[in-house]
Amino acid sequence: MQKPDFWNDVERAQGLTLELKAVDDRLNTYYFLKEQIEEIEISLQLILEEEDEAHLKEINIMMRETEKELEKFWLKTLLSGPYDQNSAILTIHAGAGGTEAQDWAEMLMRMYMRWAEKSNYKTQILDMLADTEAGIKSVVLLIEGAYAYGYLKSEKGVHRLVRISPFDSAKKRHTSFASVDLMPELDDNVEVEINPSDLKIDTFRSSGAGGQHVNTTDSAVRITHLPTGVVVACQNERSQHKNKATAMKMLMAKLIEIKEEQNKEKIEDIQGNYSQIAWGNQIRSYVFHPYSLVKDHRTNAEKGNTQAVMDGDLDLFMNEYLKMKSLKNNKQE
Repeated sequence: MQKPDFWNDVERAQGLTLELKAVDDRLNTYYFLKEQIEEIEISLQLILEEEDEAHLKEINIMMRETEKELEKFWLKTLLSGPYDQNSAILTIHAGAGGTEAQDWAEMLMRMYMRWAEKSNYKTQILDMLADTEAGIKSVVLLIEGAYAYGYLKSEKGVHRLVRISPFDSAKKRHTSFASVDLMPELDDNVEVEINPSDLKIDTFRSSGAGGQHVNTTDSAVRITHLPTGVVVACQNERSQHKNKATAMKMLMAKLIEIKEEQNKEKIEDIQGNYSQIAWGNQIRSYVFHPYSLVKDHRTNAEKGNTQAVMDGDLDLFMNEYLKMKSLKNNKQE
């Protein structure tokens, strides 16, 4: 960063600055926790030597707080995957059920945007297909910040909602489904060989915000990877060129993910229609009626305050997922 030409390549410079911040944050947390533990040890020694228990309550509070911070720090060390420190691209699709499912998809979008806000991440809507009546059919969110993908990869799967439908005049209980898919945002220096003849590129008019120019030109871009059937789209920029570049990054990230899942050496080895999310096996249930409970079916983590969860309080589920994955990896080793 001390080099005179450091800021000549702005995107690379910004990437390195973010990387430095992530390293600094981790080091600062380490030194802070080290000091806290040393302070607790010295305080306990003084209490034992002087047989003075007046400060025990204060020490207990400090120990509990340090214990929580230590667990957070340990969980972050579990984010060691090749793309865990990257920003994340999160896609939500409403399941079957029309308005009910579309409303649920929009509720999930709000939940993740609230989580991102609380976690000091930036969010950007890359593509959204809203319904004229209510809710959204699909949305693609970019969640920017260090380790966003590492945390959010726990959310990939089918999410199930049970509630009294606000759209049902008979006030009957309804079950709705929506799928969440995740991929890392790739750095510009990641190169993936994709055969141009394997791509079908469509342009269309954006349906999102952006002013008159967006809505009157074919600036939105949809790319289909023919061998796998993977489809990505972007319409947040006014420029068709920028939308195409973003969509290509999304496609590369998805193909790399599939390649790793299927243990393939090359993108060219992947064939067949790839289904992003398998319906039927939900990872989490959100029950609003007849009782209030959010339960993760992989870790059995539960939270009774459904409103807090819908307001972005997802740390319990993410942390328990990371612990589960760590235990599985240790057993395999």
